[in-house]
Amino acid sequence: MSQKSLLDPNKIIETIGMLEKRITDRFPNSGLRKVIIELHAFSLETQANNIFISKPNILLRFSTYLLILIGLVGIVFSFSFFRMDLKVFSLKELLILSESIFNNLILIGGALFFLITMEARIKRKRALRALHGLRVICHVIDMHQLNKDPYIFSNNEATAHSPKREYTKFELQRYLDYCSESSALVAKVAALYAQSIQDEIIISSVNEIEILTTGLSRKVWQKIRVLQNMKDGIPKSSEASKNQE
Repeated sequence: MSQKSLLDPNKIIETIGMLEKRITDRFPNSGLRKVIIELHAFSLETQANNIFISKPNILLRFSTYLLILIGLVGIVFSFSFFRMDLKVFSLKELLILSESIFNNLILIGGALFFLITMEARIKRKRALRALHGLRVICHVIDMHQLNKDPYIFSNNEATAHSPKREYTKFELQRYLDYCSESSALVAKVAALYAQSIQDEIIISSVNEIEILTTGLSRKVWQKIRVLQNMKDGIPKSSEASKNQE
């Protein structure tokens, strides 16, 4: 993969910071602004995590290879004291001995696999913990747009528990647009992990976040389209049906 086709973490962090400023200009006391501040902190943490994930852990690798070498030397050294006289052992005893050796080889192989994959598992665990946090942020963004109902501008009478009309039509459009941008940036921060480590579990988790954010953006843009089609607080489709009646 060429360097030009890679996502630039600095650009993503800069975009999130600019979005936070735009939200502050229009909605300084909104909960969405607090979520974007948290997302900005996550993006900075992601940049540090990607540096950790991309670089080899020299100390851990050296310790792992040293333990493997010590184990192999110990096995070879122990075999040097082993003397087997086939005339002394019966067939049953040989079968028992071979089974024990086979079981020990399986255990040794499992230990070697554990040591060799330790670095990858440590990096995967850090990435999955961060991706879980991004998934939570996406759900929080969804909660912020949940009660932003475009039909509060209709002529229907509100009930005692109807959402309060806090924003104008234009402000509500901007708020929903910021929600859509925020969810898209969550997906971009998550994609940095798939870019840094070629791990099937990480890539699958990133894809799940992408599907989640895409669904959220789709819901938000449906509300924006309803707002755009409204005329004097009534959707154009409703107005047309009234004229036909």
